[in-house]
Amino acid sequence: MSDNPKKTTGDQDTSPFVQEAEQDIDLTDRPYDVYGCQTCDNVILSLHGCGEGMTCHGEEMVPVTEAKMEIQPPNLRDVLLNVFGLPKVGLDICLCVIDDGPLSPDEVAQQLGYDESTIRRYLNKLTEVGLLTKMQLNREDGGFVNVYQPIDIEEMRRESLIGFYLWAGEAATLIEDANLTKEDYVDGSYEGDLNEIFWESFRGGDEPAE
Repeated sequence: MSDNPKKTTGDQDTSPFVQEAEQDIDLTDRPYDVYGCQTCDNVILSLHGCGEGMTCHGEEMVPVTEAKMEIQPPNLRDVLLNVFGLPKVGLDICLCVIDDGPLSPDEVAQQLGYDESTIRRYLNKLTEVGLLTKMQLNREDGGFVNVYQPIDIEEMRRESLIGFYLWAGEAATLIEDANLTKEDYVDGSYEGDLNEIFWESFRGGDEPAE
């Protein structure tokens, strides 16, 4: 939890939730595999080794063991925020419900100390994402209260990976479209400045960093 638990947002929390990873990635020692087609440019990411089961063009795909482009591995905070729109406060709330649920927003607020409006917002977000479910319990004095509980852990594991793969697929599509735009420019399909043409092609997305 952040140093100021009454804040209504956890986006600015600077506590060492997960340390930034700055080392180069060694593809021969990772818990996933990247496979490449021997005929075309197709590449596949697999979280579990598939042996000879990964094929393309009728041929066995081969593991990719070297990458010329260096990247900085993301930390968990970056992944949860960018893929699912969940900052640390959202994960705090999700973990609290997984540990002690079913819980009402008021009970979560009492445990974590976050503002109740923040609790309600992220409980709804977590329900929309599919990590939690909401149900109504009748009060002894009449009326009802909304309580939240986690989905089955195995289902959560599978669905969160599927959700990430869908996000990664959309990201890969953007990267491929960007590469094709640059390729078309080099081939003379566009006239004008590449920078202007490139960002005009992706209007509505992120602007280039200043």
